[in-house]
Amino acid sequence: MEYAVGRPGRVIVARLFEGEDLYESIEDIARKEAVRCAAVLITGGIRKADVVVGPRTEQPKIVPQHKDFRGPGEVLGVGTLYHDDAGPKLHIHAAMGRGDDYIVGCPRGGAEVFLILEVTLIEFDGIDAVRRLDEASGFRLLRVGQGG
Repeated sequence: MEYAVGRPGRVIVARLFEGEDLYESIEDIARKEAVRCAAVLITGGIRKADVVVGPRTEQPKIVPQHKDFRGPGEVLGVGTLYHDDAGPKLHIHAAMGRGDDYIVGCPRGGAEVFLILEVTLIEFDGIDAVRRLDEASGFRLLRVGQGG
């Protein structure tokens, strides 16, 4: 286990509009406001997303299993934002659905807003944490106390 203790910093509230990309929008806010560590909450509408719903296989290499969500529908999610070598990176898990059709997972490529998406970022001060490439998994994983 790795952990760090910090304190809440700024709180940033945003409204995303129809057609905006979830990841691009939140990472752009983080760049503009110089946010390095934050909790991210989302609620509102989502039009579409490619959602990772778990691993298809674990061995010899983790291969993600994907499902397409095609709305428009509702979304509620929680995530984190930490930097890697290229800048801020959002990692969010969400429940999204329309009627009796729903998916829970990690919305990825092309996660597009329907009508409105409310975003709250709660910045953390005093946390030394970054995303670094983990050679074993091939993923950029959170590292705490590693020179962030």
